[in-house]
Amino acid sequence: MGKAIEAIALERHHTMPLKIDINNVADFTKENLQQCDVAIEFTGPNSAVENISKCLDAGIPVVSGSTGWLEHWPLVKNKCEAVNGALLYASNFSVGVNIFFELNKKLAQLMNSHPEYEISMEEIHHTQKRDAPSGTAITLAEQVMENISRKKKWINEAGKYPNEIAIISKRIDPAPGTHSIKYSSAIDDIEIIHTAHNRTGFATGAVLAAEFLPGKKGIFSMKEVLGL
Repeated sequence: MGKAIEAIALERHHTMPLKIDINNVADFTKENLQQCDVAIEFTGPNSAVENISKCLDAGIPVVSGSTGWLEHWPLVKNKCEAVNGALLYASNFSVGVNIFFELNKKLAQLMNSHPEYEISMEEIHHTQKRDAPSGTAITLAEQVMENISRKKKWINEAGKYPNEIAIISKRIDPAPGTHSIKYSSAIDDIEIIHTAHNRTGFATGAVLAAEFLPGKKGIFSMKEVLGL
């Protein structure tokens, strides 16, 4: 993902003064960070919170696409507010996925008064993806629960109770990401699907977010970037 973001950033005439990975963690300093206008953080659930905090302490706006760490969201949000920083988080930066999010909410609103339809979700990613379900799938499930009163929780297995939404996770190479939401009744099915063909859409969205964030203060999402 980092290589894809770098390629898009360079195409858009940006420079990359600092690149940090597992091989040069010692370079992740306040002085080096302050060469940058914005940090793009795509790592993993075990390092994201510390990475974001370091950037905020250095006064650098942060775009984060790491997933699997949102149990620490209140801590990170409070940190951002305490240092008067800027943070833009998205479970998925793809322009298409963020339009898909809006479709998902609208469809859930329409289906709230139709309890005869059962709801299920499926997400497919490559085998290197560490968290399951994906952050995108969790966002989709939470949107459904906000709009369908009979659904109270999601589970990462087949559903057993009427108040649950089942999310089935599959890890198959080389899939960059597919998400589907299905409403099934005895009469028919209604299904919406987003399929990523490569990582370019995610990388482009992350760079758009990085272009949006400098000079701003507060917490943002892709909705502000895309004007949704």
